[in-house]
Amino acid sequence: MQTTPIPAATGAAPPGGGVPLEKTPSERFVAPAKPSLVGMTRSELAEALGRIGVPERERRMRVQQLWHWIYVRGAQSFEAMSNIGKALRTTLDAHFTLARPDVEAEQISVDGTRKWLLRLPGEHPGERPHLVECVYIPEADRGTLCLSSQVGCTLNCAFCHTGTQRLVRNLTAGEIVGQILVARDRLGDWPGGTPPANGLVPRDGGRFVTNIVMMGMGEPLYNFEAVRDALLIASDGEGLSLSKRRITLSTSGVVPNIPRAGAEIGTMLAVSLHAVNDALRDQLVPLNRKYPIATLLEACRNYPGLSNARRITFEYVMLKDVNDSPADARALVRLLKGIPAKINLIPFNPWPGTTFECSDWERIEQFSEIVFDAGYASPVRTPRGRDILAACGQLKSATEKLSARERMALRAMALTE
Repeated sequence: MQTTPIPAATGAAPPGGGVPLEKTPSERFVAPAKPSLVGMTRSELAEALGRIGVPERERRMRVQQLWHWIYVRGAQSFEAMSNIGKALRTTLDAHFTLARPDVEAEQISVDGTRKWLLRLPGEHPGERPHLVECVYIPEADRGTLCLSSQVGCTLNCAFCHTGTQRLVRNLTAGEIVGQILVARDRLGDWPGGTPPANGLVPRDGGRFVTNIVMMGMGEPLYNFEAVRDALLIASDGEGLSLSKRRITLSTSGVVPNIPRAGAEIGTMLAVSLHAVNDALRDQLVPLNRKYPIATLLEACRNYPGLSNARRITFEYVMLKDVNDSPADARALVRLLKGIPAKINLIPFNPWPGTTFECSDWERIEQFSEIVFDAGYASPVRTPRGRDILAACGQLKSATEKLSARERMALRAMALTE
């Protein structure tokens, strides 16, 4: 039974009142005079080279050279590109950059999680830059990078810290790919790179970043084209070369773009479900009023490439006395019948001002056991980076900074739990 009050979201209410389904962006991206080549597709790179006078017969070769230097070697200047002639390097430097987002701040959790606050330009010259967050989670068998897709978020999910922010704008493909490059820069995750002196050990294939999840700030499917282009660059076998099986795109249920994601991107899919009936999900995830559970699950059943080897992950945040009863667990199993799925149970990560609480551990275990006995994998996600507000649902840029007291309280909580 619902006992916890649902916090109100910001923004204009829809007809009839209630929490708004979506926010509209307040700004747009304005390209700088010297754009970065990071995040351009191969065809966009070829067009860019054509604009600076590179003959058409050379462009394919030059694109391949640039691709290698940017995504295999991690070059941060054209001068480093030793197999490109000096004259062309000078021309490239006059018209383009290899810029990534600037790092405003880095925080390192007691559990080794790292959060980078990245600075992005605003629409208007001279205004305060915008900040987004990127999180690196080291584990024994992988290193997972959590990427943001928007400054703020389109949606208003009641339990999510990011959802309390306004939506400023969508990120470009370059700003999304740039997060990967920033992480690899900071981790020394390039050939010949120097890892930080804190005991980090390279993961699979000697690389630190082995997995990507689009689970940071923003709703990826409301920034479809940029997310698509960025993830295709990340999975390109001649560049960053991350397997599509190691890239997961998470959505709160933007139904029209779910089949597009399967057909045009082809990565793993995660769906933020969090409730087993429309009445509760309407409150927790207001987008449900536009795309209710039955419509969402039908899109999941038809997801291109869905199989037992390519299951959909359903994310379910555990909220005390809200959605965590044994009856909820049994209803969840019935809902997902026939869908190759894994159910990822997420202990709620508190943030200042929330009225929700995390389910008791005994209740989470009981919920997990019911789901597991029904034949579904039901791992309980270990909270990571709570002390630096890097855990699931906690990301919120420092444009709305926490007080010192709030930071100390969260750090103390992470040290004692």
